[in-house]
Amino acid sequence: MRQIAIYGKGGIGKSTTTQNTVAGLASLGKKVMIVGCDPKADSTRLILHAKAQATVMDLVRERGTVEDLELADVMKVGFGGVKCVESGGPEPGVGCAGRGVITAINFLEENGAYTPDLDFVFYDVLGDVVCGGFAMPIRENKAEEIYIVVSGEMMAMYAANNIARGILKYASTGKVRLAGLICNSRNTDREADLIEALAKRLGTQMIHFVPRENQVQRAELRRMTVIEYSAQHKQADEYRALAQKIADNKKLVVPTPLQMEELEDLLMEFGIIANEDESIVGVAEAASA
Repeated sequence: MRQIAIYGKGGIGKSTTTQNTVAGLASLGKKVMIVGCDPKADSTRLILHAKAQATVMDLVRERGTVEDLELADVMKVGFGGVKCVESGGPEPGVGCAGRGVITAINFLEENGAYTPDLDFVFYDVLGDVVCGGFAMPIRENKAEEIYIVVSGEMMAMYAANNIARGILKYASTGKVRLAGLICNSRNTDREADLIEALAKRLGTQMIHFVPRENQVQRAELRRMTVIEYSAQHKQADEYRALAQKIADNKKLVVPTPLQMEELEDLLMEFGIIANEDESIVGVAEAASA
């Protein structure tokens, strides 16, 4: 069983990418479980055709203690036989959402969710590596393969580099490794070349470039993955290709994160941010000289 965590900047499309990729793996005959590690509980909606499933933390609040839960209460089976669990989180503004991740994963382990027939477990994790709770899939050696969803946008690349720092921190004491970057395209200039360059600097690979395609949104409106909604569409082929690449991937590395200056130099090289003397700041300084 391979345990994979998907990280990336908030809003980059991690959950959509994860669910479509998992659907691709299911279409290859793989047995998969998704563990949603986000209080929004949107990591399984396309697989289950649901707005949101009951989360571990919702049921803990309802019943008073995690000991009162049964595995069947929190695990649902959706498209392609994919098993789905959502950790959930606290009420907004109260408590630590990372605790929900810890509680959910411990509950799944103690109640036999990780069955021998599983080929993959995917952890879809909120945003950046912002705290120990959200870092749990890598901190506790749960997930040994990390994929970072990124785009050619500056903040997405900053987040990817920061996540690589988190992986590096835990790689020295465990088996966690960076398995690649997934470019979820935003149609920025020279996007594929830029992410290839970033991957090379991090010591990894851009495992797949997922083109921007409105069919993804059409499928989401129907709470479905593209592979289920329109299996013959070219975008379904992209997710099947990504799934196959992940199934075949053996390139797992300890990343080499960039210093902030190096990352900014890379962004300037590709024209994502202006050279200082061409920027508004540079013009203002020149005018006042």
